[in-house]
Amino acid sequence: MKAIRVSEYGGPEVLKYEDVAVPEPKQGEALVKIEASGINFVDIYQRKGLYPVSVPFTMGQEASGIVDAVGPGVTEVREGDRVAYTSALGAYAGYAVVPSWRLVKVPGAIDAQKAAAVMLQGMTAHYLAHSTFPLKKGDTAVVHAAAGGVGLLLVQIAKRRGARVIGTVSTAEKAKLAQQAGADDVIIYTQGDWEAEVRRITGGRGVQVVYDSVGIATFEKSLNCLQPRGSMVLYGQASGPVPPVDLQIFNTKGALYLTRPSLIYYTANREELLERANDLFGWMASGELSVRIDSVFPLARAADAQRKLESRATMGKVLLTP
Repeated sequence: MKAIRVSEYGGPEVLKYEDVAVPEPKQGEALVKIEASGINFVDIYQRKGLYPVSVPFTMGQEASGIVDAVGPGVTEVREGDRVAYTSALGAYAGYAVVPSWRLVKVPGAIDAQKAAAVMLQGMTAHYLAHSTFPLKKGDTAVVHAAAGGVGLLLVQIAKRRGARVIGTVSTAEKAKLAQQAGADDVIIYTQGDWEAEVRRITGGRGVQVVYDSVGIATFEKSLNCLQPRGSMVLYGQASGPVPPVDLQIFNTKGALYLTRPSLIYYTANREELLERANDLFGWMASGELSVRIDSVFPLARAADAQRKLESRATMGKVLLTP
């Protein structure tokens, strides 16, 4: 089979399209024939070595497909099941071996590309709004990158929970998408001081929570947008990592909270994984949650797909197909 392999850390050029053997499932594992794989910033961080992975490795940790074979002791799925998963390396390939407990069955109403598109980013949006800072009616949230893959989903889920959403985007085209997703206010941050605009929109009060996947470019101003005892939820670093911070800042700005969550800790067992995934699939099937595909690349062009995501010009999900 073909796979995208990384033998050294670096830019997109280190992604190599290679022939490798089809893996065999062991105890508690299933072999999935992949139909679509998701491109995510975590892949880029791993490629660069910001999140170290032992090299060589096959890239990618989100996909959908068909169970081709199961190893001993597998009870969660069987051959022929349509499944999707995240948080297991090896998804940029024709086949991948996945711990069977991480596989979620995909309802018939949802196609393979939409299923792959929602696993990492959709469950991230789910835990952010339901668990990290559980939004409730009357809360106001800032969602950075509101027209990105997570952002568009997070805006919709936040609105389902009754929150007011202020989205930030870079262009008028992205602003339109964020508004269509349900954002109450959208700030084009390239056209002025977005921190001052948040203050204006909230009458100077600030917001209860900022969901920030951008990192260094937005971190300080995000803190300034929070009410006393507000929560800064930093879940990505698209513009670069935030440097070490003096914790006294959180005192002087109003006894603020800071957390750096990760999906793996919010899908740590099968019960929690299924609860989040099945919520998403249910909302998608009923038309309550819209999943936008930005672009689909063939597996051989994985480097181009990562370049597009890294440019922060995407509006929705970027996928690969074998």
